[in-house]
Amino acid sequence: MNTENLIQSVIRHEDPKNPLTDQEISGKSGVLREIVTKFRKTNGIPDSRERRKGLLLQEMIKYLSKDVEISERGLTELLQDNGFRIARYAVKGLKEEAELMLGVQKAEIQAKDERDSGNDANPNAFDKMIGYDGSLKEQVGQAKAAVIYPPHGLNTLILGPSGAGKSFLAELMHHFAVETNSFSEDAPFMTFNCADYANNPQLLLAQLFGYKKGAFTGANEDKKGIVELCNHGILFLDEIHRLPAEGQEILFYLLDKGKYRRMGESTLTRTATIMLIGATTEDPKKSLLLTFRRRIPMIIELPKFTDRPKSERFALIKMFFIAESKRLGKKLVVKSEVLRSFLTYSCMGNIGQLLSDIKVSCARAFLQSTISQENRILVNFQHLPDYVRDEILSNYKNADQEISQYIYDDLILSGQSSVYAEDHQTILQNNIYQFIDDTYSEMKQEGYDNQKINSVIGSMIEKKLERVAMEARSHELNLDTVANIIGKDIYNLARHCYELAKEHLTYLQDKIIAPLSIHLSSTYGRTLHHQEIRNPNLDHVKKKYRREYQIALKLMSKINQELHVQLSEDEASFIAMYLKNFQADHRDQESHVGVIVLSHGHVACGMADVANRLLGVEHAVGLEMDLSDSPNLMLEKTIQTVRKVNQGKGCLLLADMGSLVIFGDIIHERIGIPVRVIGRVDTLMVIECVRRALLPEDSLDQIADELDNKNYYYNLGDRAENTQGKVIVTLCITGQGAAQKIKDYLYDSLGTEMKNIEVIPIGYTNSKDIHTTITQVVRNRKIVAIVGTIDPEYGNVPFITAEELVSGSALIHLRNLMNNKIEEETPKRLSDVISQDLIFFESGYKDDMIDKM
Repeated sequence: MNTENLIQSVIRHEDPKNPLTDQEISGKSGVLREIVTKFRKTNGIPDSRERRKGLLLQEMIKYLSKDVEISERGLTELLQDNGFRIARYAVKGLKEEAELMLGVQKAEIQAKDERDSGNDANPNAFDKMIGYDGSLKEQVGQAKAAVIYPPHGLNTLILGPSGAGKSFLAELMHHFAVETNSFSEDAPFMTFNCADYANNPQLLLAQLFGYKKGAFTGANEDKKGIVELCNHGILFLDEIHRLPAEGQEILFYLLDKGKYRRMGESTLTRTATIMLIGATTEDPKKSLLLTFRRRIPMIIELPKFTDRPKSERFALIKMFFIAESKRLGKKLVVKSEVLRSFLTYSCMGNIGQLLSDIKVSCARAFLQSTISQENRILVNFQHLPDYVRDEILSNYKNADQEISQYIYDDLILSGQSSVYAEDHQTILQNNIYQFIDDTYSEMKQEGYDNQKINSVIGSMIEKKLERVAMEARSHELNLDTVANIIGKDIYNLARHCYELAKEHLTYLQDKIIAPLSIHLSSTYGRTLHHQEIRNPNLDHVKKKYRREYQIALKLMSKINQELHVQLSEDEASFIAMYLKNFQADHRDQESHVGVIVLSHGHVACGMADVANRLLGVEHAVGLEMDLSDSPNLMLEKTIQTVRKVNQGKGCLLLADMGSLVIFGDIIHERIGIPVRVIGRVDTLMVIECVRRALLPEDSLDQIADELDNKNYYYNLGDRAENTQGKVIVTLCITGQGAAQKIKDYLYDSLGTEMKNIEVIPIGYTNSKDIHTTITQVVRNRKIVAIVGTIDPEYGNVPFITAEELVSGSALIHLRNLMNNKIEEETPKRLSDVISQDLIFFESGYKDDMIDKM
């Protein structure tokens, strides 16, 4: 019998309850252990522990089904009596897995019984979860198994990104527990977010387990904790990874022994029976203690929203719009492009973010319908949150066939209730006073004194306003919407304050108007209700922002006069912070006319790229319209591009044909940015347009009027055929700026000798295209020479290095080239260059070899 047959024979005849190790197989077969291990791995045979695991779990489940409370010691003894050679530590490691499998088996049996009975009244709590019979089928099965596992469920940990639906799943588990009589009808379900007290571990533990009178300062009486209140129910701990190690250890003891103590108790031990459901966005192996994790056998992982099938994502979108329709009590029409956008955007915050974004869209549409007194609410592309629109427009692609299965028309819903929607008030969410009030209340509740609270809030206010300014700069807020929400008078006051401040702060941005309007509205409301206006950062602002504070004091007199109030210097410090955060860096203030090339088909980006590379800049932007794109979508894409490209002097649109030509007036009316459209475009026009746009003295109208002149256009073409002129090309590898400096040096050095020669600077940005670039820019004229830092080897055109030019050694040579003079060169012999004294022969070489060399 060969070696392989010997090993197989030994394994085939082993005791399945006690499989042989590789060393034992080696002893019985006489084959080296290394050969046994290699054979086993090559043939996919598991090791001894894995070969026994299935049978061992089967036996464990049999014993656990008879006595679920059996101890590890008792289970070990039963297995040993049944012939298993196994230690208690090995049983401990497998017992939880067996318990889990038993729960799943019971859930499957119950589900089968329900199907067989055909009882329509069967519990269906999880039917509310979209995907319960699809992508979440496994997760729902796990949740059911955890809930019905006797005697009081299996402790469960729900993993998943923020907004994936972890809290919702926990609530459904409680409903299912009551429906299946696994828990009593009055079984409590309590939710506790560990993050709310993450910075104060002692207060967190006091909330969870209660405390004894005198346990800490402020503990004036005994208080029950959440664990005690949740006895015989389900406790849901959100963000459980924020639970400190001490809390995890106490909770482990509760789950393991059913016992705990209130904070401050040393002798009395209390008992509680709970099913724990924890939720976390973190890796539990890194954030939770091993001992604690071992008491949570059921792990349920929820996917991201974008990982769900499109059918389920569309069902969620539709469900949320239906809910909003009922709340608004009006007919709701959702345009197909809105549905398509929500189905395809990244939705980083998952289902929670989706719900929030849909609410914002409906709120904006509701506001517009209220203003226009329409009976229906129309949600269109303009009502999407700004960042959603930006993402869709920048990553727009034709919809795939799968999306078209779900979205082929507008969604029309009829509201069934008349609930007034207040979601448009989310525009006021950056209210600095609300931020202070909320932070103060939270810190006060956590037991901090006023000195500490003022210190913390003072340091946070400035960061808060920096974020407000950043958001205002990155997201264009509809000023008409702001004006309608807060009132025309306060909005106009904020605009006037901006104009007054602009006289002193040159670089103050008009984006301050919207947030300042909202702030003044809140200030006015608080003043009317005699609510205190305090800035804990007052002294710091007066010193750090001295200039802005003095300007704010001047604005205050105007505000007091218009609103008939008397505001304190605290309010001036708030306004000063707004003034500081909405100033642009003066180094970025040199502005140019923006250039956008629009085309049907894939043409615009190529023309813009050629112009940019030729002139060594990144100024022109190409925007291409697919044949399947609607004019409305292209208009929105153009508006977003104009907003990004505009540097303060407006934008010039070079459009090839059709509906694109009419965009100018529409864009100017919509967003207030000056726009001119030229109804034709080619590469030469784009190059000339960018060249002119780079000159800070040229205005939008000057460039547009000249380019739009047809005679100029034809003259430009005629110039392309000019073969009489002479040009010198200056070329630099570091960009057009250095090439321009070489050009200036030539004019300074040669003066009137340059009157009949044009010098063209080029940035050498791509060596593969430099020959094409030079050919295009000289337009068949004679190139006298190329001067620069790198030789492009362009035909027979002479090349002069910048170093030779600056040193003066090449000026005579360049003059001769300009005047068509042929320089006489005397042939030189080797002896004129190298002295014969420096030439010697090494012995061993033959004379004829040297002659040939």
